Amino acid sequence: MTAILNVHERVIEAPAVAVGALLDRLSAVDDPIFPTPAWPRMRLDGPLAVGAAGGHGRIRYRVTAYEPGRRVRFGTQPGDGLDGFHELTVEPLGAGRCRVRHVLDIEVRGLDRLQWACVIQHLHDTMVEEIFDNIERAAADGVAHPVRWSPWVRLLNRLGWARPEAIATPAAARLIRTSLDRTDYEDAYRMELLPGLPRDPAAWTGILRGGFPVLAQADGELLLNVNTAGLTAHASILIDERYVTLSTAVKVDSLHAQLYWGVVKRVHPFMARTMFRRTHRKLALTAPSAGERSRALSSGASVSRPSDAG
Repeated sequence: MTAILNVHERVIEAPAVAVGALLDRLSAVDDPIFPTPAWPRMRLDGPLAVGAAGGHGRIRYRVTAYEPGRRVRFGTQPGDGLDGFHELTVEPLGAGRCRVRHVLDIEVRGLDRLQWACVIQHLHDTMVEEIFDNIERAAADGVAHPVRWSPWVRLLNRLGWARPEAIATPAAARLIRTSLDRTDYEDAYRMELLPGLPRDPAAWTGILRGGFPVLAQADGELLLNVNTAGLTAHASILIDERYVTLSTAVKVDSLHAQLYWGVVKRVHPFMARTMFRRTHRKLALTAPSAGERSRALSSGASVSRPSDAG
């Protein structure tokens, strides 16, 4: 067993009460500091309070202590291989300054020690510093030196990115469900619509490279004409409150199209999922940060931000 104590802290040029108010919105829909959509969002099974359970990505925990505006502690869940807690605190340093501190105090066993050293520590350190960046963006005048991802962190982010889930064509995808008089093939894949990702389906057309013409748009759905090699094929991008969904419908019109589709349909699912996942990550990494979104919301402005975290 190995004991690990990992501490990050930063002085913020903003009143403790303002920073504490940001802390109190952790895991909320408008969470202003957790670094999503570049990373999986923090989710709890209820409001931020003692006993609320959840996590982010594969890391699970439970709120074990909470002092509104000052401190929140999360205890790790048994069986995760990381036994201990992590805690975020806000300490006043005067009328207009405060110190934010994150403490991780855990014990790891066996192969989990290698996983900590090679993977988790790198991701953890980057995400904590991004939380501090977001606090400065939302409560102060911006970040002079925002954290930059190392090549290793960029690779881990790429490898760990969520993958599309295969589903039936959603009932809400009315445009594609009614666009053909018959279908010889249908599929659909969905991914979580993380906070900060665009809610306009037109922003997601990069999934399908080639500049396909738009046939219709209504009720959060965009229908594209992707006809090729004698196939009548349509693709749909649907945005709802939780997911973005890519659906495909194909009608084979001729023998030539049948032969063509007999080959293409073997690789189509792989290509659709790959392009969908790539676009999902690209949009997440170029989205405004949580702190920028919070600042813009409070000022009524709009923001866009390129990312160097490719």
